Amino acid sequence: MKTLVFVLAFAFNHSFDAGKPVGGGCDGCKAMYAGMPRSFNSTDTSAGWATARQKLLITGRVLQRDGRKPAPGIVLYYWHTDERGYYTPRPGQPEDARKHGYLRGWVKTDAAGRYAIYTSRPAPYPGEQMPAHIHVVVKEPHLNEYWIDDWVFDDDPLLTTAERKKMVGRGGSGVLRVLKDKNVQVAIDDIVLGLNIPHHPARLTGRAGLSSGLEIGEDQSSFEPTHVWGPDKGTRTCPVCKYGRYFGIIFFIGPTTNTVTLRKWLTFFERQSVTRGSRLKVYVVGQQQQASELKRLGEEGRLTKVALTYVPAFADVSSDAYLNKINAGAESTLVMYRNRTIVEKFVNLPFTASSLQVIERVLDGSARERFELPLVAGH
Repeated sequence: MKTLVFVLAFAFNHSFDAGKPVGGGCDGCKAMYAGMPRSFNSTDTSAGWATARQKLLITGRVLQRDGRKPAPGIVLYYWHTDERGYYTPRPGQPEDARKHGYLRGWVKTDAAGRYAIYTSRPAPYPGEQMPAHIHVVVKEPHLNEYWIDDWVFDDDPLLTTAERKKMVGRGGSGVLRVLKDKNVQVAIDDIVLGLNIPHHPARLTGRAGLSSGLEIGEDQSSFEPTHVWGPDKGTRTCPVCKYGRYFGIIFFIGPTTNTVTLRKWLTFFERQSVTRGSRLKVYVVGQQQQASELKRLGEEGRLTKVALTYVPAFADVSSDAYLNKINAGAESTLVMYRNRTIVEKFVNLPFTASSLQVIERVLDGSARERFELPLVAGH
């Protein structure tokens, strides 16, 4: 067994430029090879599942850099504290793994990029203010292992604004919005390979086309546009703060957006909003000079569901609009998020039948989100 671990570690760690390791180094990650089984699959059950006071299921997909295509055969190694906040080892555990405790395991994504981890909910370190968390290490074929943002819990009172700002979005958002399924808490998290990972080859290749907006896999930022039409007319209301539970679409329009085309988009968004009810909220966001036109379009179209809003400018700081990273030169940027996390994005998407079909397909995928389950409330 020791020979196998040595061979695996040697092959994994000499497959990329040693001068620039993917992720910039991964202190403590070598422990993932200690006690690694010869084979494992897309589902793992930790030793804590059977006896946990609070059972926890974490499931989702690992996606390629575009945030769309599945990434099969990716190894995820995880470890976390027990329900007292300690990394408790067990007799007979490999020496190199003892510092990670006994609540640890491995999954390898299936052909669809999916994984599932059945474990217990960890506790924070005793006497400290760090949020409870689960460490995650990614191992791609032909690359060294690297860490992504710890999984933390949105309902954790220790997950303060200051703690959230420390997160860098490695692999996407690490914030788990926890659902309740009888006696099991369920969290869904998709991981995007290479996202905000230093020296990752997918990151270095670049992407063609105009860049605008946050990346698929990141959390949609909170910001406060002014509403000129819709349910929150006359207010400054944050899209994700008030309507972040289900699906959201934010359609940022540039100054060159064609009015005739915009009317078509508004009709489509209104129809989708009526059909899908509370599971979809659509915001159209322009800049201050477009406020009057947006109000006129709302009146003419007799819109009742779609929110028409504006910010002083896409780079405005007072409304936090700058956090969206919208390119003012783009005709439009369409962002789709689910439970706050961005799941799709289009820049200068034409209004065509095929474009509408793509959007509807994404919205129809909401069944995977277990929307029928209640959200565990924050503190």
